[in-house]
Amino acid sequence: NSFVENESQDDSGKDLGKIYCTSEIQAAFILSSFVTFFSGLIILLIFRLIWRFIRKWRNIKGTGMFLKLILSHGIFTKRFNSLHFQGIFRDRIEMLLSAQTFVGQVLVILVFVLSIGSLVIYFINSTDPVGSCSSYQDKTIPIDLTFNAFFSFYFGLRFLAAADKIKFWMEMNSIVDIFTIPPTFISYYLKSNWLGLRFLRALRLLELPQILQMLRAIKTSTSVKFSKLLAIVLSTWFTAAGFIHLVENSGDPWLKGTNSQNISYFESIYLVVATTSTVGFGDVAAKTSLGRTFIMFFILGSLVLFANYVPEMVEFFANKRKYTSSYEVVKGKKFIVVCGNITVDSVTAFLRNFLRLKSGESYTEIVFLGEVPPSLELETILKCYLAYTTFIAGSALKWQDLRRVAVDSAEACLIIANPLCSDLHAEDTSNIMRVLSIKNYCPRTRVIIQILQSHNKMFLPKIPSWNWTAGDNIICFAELKLGFIAQGCLVPGLCTFLTSLFIEQSKKVTPREPWQSYFINGLKNKILTQRLSDDFAGMSFPEVSRLCFVKMNLMLIAIEQKSIRLILNPPSQIRLCKNTLGFFIAESSKDVRRAFFYCATCHNDVYTPELIGRCSCKNKNHQRLHLPGTATVVRKRNLREFFSDTLKHDFFQRRITTMFSNASIIT
Repeated sequence: NSFVENESQDDSGKDLGKIYCTSEIQAAFILSSFVTFFSGLIILLIFRLIWRFIRKWRNIKGTGMFLKLILSHGIFTKRFNSLHFQGIFRDRIEMLLSAQTFVGQVLVILVFVLSIGSLVIYFINSTDPVGSCSSYQDKTIPIDLTFNAFFSFYFGLRFLAAADKIKFWMEMNSIVDIFTIPPTFISYYLKSNWLGLRFLRALRLLELPQILQMLRAIKTSTSVKFSKLLAIVLSTWFTAAGFIHLVENSGDPWLKGTNSQNISYFESIYLVVATTSTVGFGDVAAKTSLGRTFIMFFILGSLVLFANYVPEMVEFFANKRKYTSSYEVVKGKKFIVVCGNITVDSVTAFLRNFLRLKSGESYTEIVFLGEVPPSLELETILKCYLAYTTFIAGSALKWQDLRRVAVDSAEACLIIANPLCSDLHAEDTSNIMRVLSIKNYCPRTRVIIQILQSHNKMFLPKIPSWNWTAGDNIICFAELKLGFIAQGCLVPGLCTFLTSLFIEQSKKVTPREPWQSYFINGLKNKILTQRLSDDFAGMSFPEVSRLCFVKMNLMLIAIEQKSIRLILNPPSQIRLCKNTLGFFIAESSKDVRRAFFYCATCHNDVYTPELIGRCSCKNKNHQRLHLPGTATVVRKRNLREFFSDTLKHDFFQRRITTMFSNASIIT
């Protein structure tokens, strides 16, 4: 109290409770923290060296029995008898501090709230000059003293629960407590309080993501990431501003404060933010040597720190506005939802096979539901197909994301697997969980899933809302490959035949032999579908197939109509009815349209396929070609095109076994 001078008063004469702090008082506040830190560290190191010496001495031959006799009497007996109790007590404290219980969560949240309260008190006291101290007439001082008493209790619990005391002593939260709690006891002795290093309480803001997760205020990975970035930025700014505020107002110690300047805490934050952004305006600058040295290291650290985190924050806000919106359903426009393995390769292959753009054809829109925002390469691909694709960030396991993509209004939901993953079973399991989520949200939604291991197919039909008749489908390429190999052994040449129909030949080959010309021309054929003319009603399949081959140069291999399911090469007893769907082997969709335009009256004597087209007596029937819901030409089939073409006609997926069983007929 001998260092205390007269109290200052404001213009109204009201006592503010502010007293002048001499350099000796300021040194007492700061040295109390440093002495506590280094003395505690030295004591812990000495105890560790003693313990290691005891363990080493115990291993020396003949000394173990002597040590046991010493420890079996006196105070050591009580110590070792209480080890069991200490172990239980330590486990309880660890459980309490890990926030696994309700009381532990309340304790952790309370410590965080009180730390923020202590930081707010620092902000209030920072409006006064740094050279002044707050007396106990200031009502914020007893409050801050109470907070620090609770912090001391929490620090003791953490110290008892720590397995490695030295590691605990060097933790960031421990350093914050060591440099902020001891000055509180000095203030109680001197009956005054100084700002000192209380700005270090801002480092407690780094626990903000953990607290928000405990309160269940944030649940998504993006929100957790954003809260972490926000906590790092704020704690760095507040801590650096507190140090600048202290050294600039106090001056360099070796110059006895002659180069100090009056700078507020807000101006210190302004200086730190301007320095972080690498934009130095010069209106506020550090003048002390300590402040300038700190600014030099802070610039280097901020360049490394914020160069990594600021772009992520910008990307977070940009993607939040761009990919978190909801898909707007347009009446009369069909769309599908694609989820699962949404990568550059899978999206490229899917779009290339699904969108076979031709003039006069309208296509189904594709809504990709990706769990992570798209990369720059994927964004470029999506921009190329902007008229047909929409990307929305979300998960098929969350109903709110399924609602955003309007999966209940989609034609189907396609789940793509990753065939290059290290754990095929885990990939199938995650996709099956997506099916469960979709079916629970909307049981009538059609789901087409890709399975990597065939034995995992058995789980899907057990889902209560799984409906084969409604179009739910399972695609397993491994099973398909084995089927090709097996049927290729039974019917030689079948694999070559089916490959030429279902796989697009991208490489151009110049024929050198006459037989190669026939073979290359055969590769142009593909399987296409087309509604047959009503003039074929009442005729048998052999009659229709002969007529199509002779007059239209088309090979009819199967039919599908409402009364019967798809039949490959049906017998003559089955008669065709109106609105029958035919499956052809032909070169183009233009060729198979002849089967729809055929008229028994106008084309009875026509044997040139090019002359068979729209006639005047069938205008009413021809209009059905473009009516909604009428089947049109199926695009070229590819083994990677099941998901795309199955929305129109999934005959190959549902009837591949039928085709294999009738492989000899096809050959």
